Amino acid sequence: MNKDNPRNFRFGVIGGDGVGPEVVAEGLRVLEVVARQQGFSYELTHYPYSTNHYLKTGETMPESILDEYKTMDALYLGALGDPRVEPGFIERPIIMGMRFGLDLYINLRPIKLYAEQFCPLKGKKPEDIDMVIIRENTEDAYSGLGGIFKKGTPDEVAIAEMVFTRKGCERAIRYAFELARKRNKKKKVTLIDKANAIRAMDLWTRTFEEVGAEYPDIQREHAYIDAACMWMVKNPEWFDVGVTSNLFGDIITDIGAMIQGGLGIAASGNIHPGKVSMFEPIHGSAPKYAGLNVANPMAAIAAMAMLLDYIGETEASVKIDKALQNLLMSGKVPSLGADSGLSTSQIGDFVIEILTRG
Repeated sequence: MNKDNPRNFRFGVIGGDGVGPEVVAEGLRVLEVVARQQGFSYELTHYPYSTNHYLKTGETMPESILDEYKTMDALYLGALGDPRVEPGFIERPIIMGMRFGLDLYINLRPIKLYAEQFCPLKGKKPEDIDMVIIRENTEDAYSGLGGIFKKGTPDEVAIAEMVFTRKGCERAIRYAFELARKRNKKKKVTLIDKANAIRAMDLWTRTFEEVGAEYPDIQREHAYIDAACMWMVKNPEWFDVGVTSNLFGDIITDIGAMIQGGLGIAASGNIHPGKVSMFEPIHGSAPKYAGLNVANPMAAIAAMAMLLDYIGETEASVKIDKALQNLLMSGKVPSLGADSGLSTSQIGDFVIEILTRG
């Protein structure tokens, strides 16, 4: 942020792999419209980090770039992953590099149904599916502790360590309670763990009770991960704010994406409150659709709405959110996948038309 002009922002953009650059382009078109309407300005810095960049240069994403990222107001990522390299090869140094290097300890996943016809659950309406899952984003099995011994032999052993710290649990849990208070809806936080089978997760259970006691206005509930997955499908209206570990959060938020209509509308924030944070659609890079102009960009546009809300441009964020809802309710978009019969740019045009119309 420019101190002389607090509404002049700096954004880093990483288009990434596959359809990533295409959906990001539509998010940036939407950004241009709402910036003009709301009277803020911005500067973009585009970064090349992707599989193509790696194959050309041998570079994934240098750790040194993190210092430059810290000078930004937010980061905007398309998607990563390419079959030309082994699974996770490009994602680990870039996505995990940002999560760990910038300490983006909150993964924020809104799960909101915009239009009833996109929900696979019988009889569920938009008022039934409006929740947020807080996924701890820097610990658990994703810490990278462990390895493989005697690989490729009959005696092969693979070990991955789950790591939980009091600090990691507490800051995710506290964020969840603060968010439930800010949302001011059901004012309920549900802890999702598996402490009955994984006793190390008792740390989550105890921390939840201790922190929750500081929020007497917020109802506390507890669910084991298997039951929570079941209830999310059967009774999604029970949830307001959920908080869980990294691994379980990765799984349950994909269930959430499906009940809100699919990956085509699901966005996420990787957040360090008060510091530079990264926003992205949660879908993959879908390399088979790259360059075909058929990927649905609505998740990337929703990620842009999250980014703007985070930096304080709430009115712009709300306008985008309402435009997405209006478009989905209009019937113009028959599907949230690449099979909609609409091009990536057409869907972007629809959103911009609604924004321009007011």
